[in-house]
Amino acid sequence: MSDAYVIEVSSRTAGIVVRDGRNFCFHAAHHDFHSLERRTFASLLAAQKAAKSCAEQIRKLMG
Repeated sequence: MSDAYVIEVSSRTAGIVVRDGRNFCFHAAHHDFHSLERRTFASLLAAQKAAKSCAEQIRKLMG
């Protein structure tokens, strides 16, 4: 099993999630996802959902 995973949102790389023991640590690949930088998640799915939510918030702000 890999220890690093790429998280994409709408065909855009949001970041890389690295296994840290039982959790996963997010490393932003784009400044739009900087709010998630170094946040830990219990699962890959949780990290993906957070990145998707972050992108949706940015879209709302951009109007």
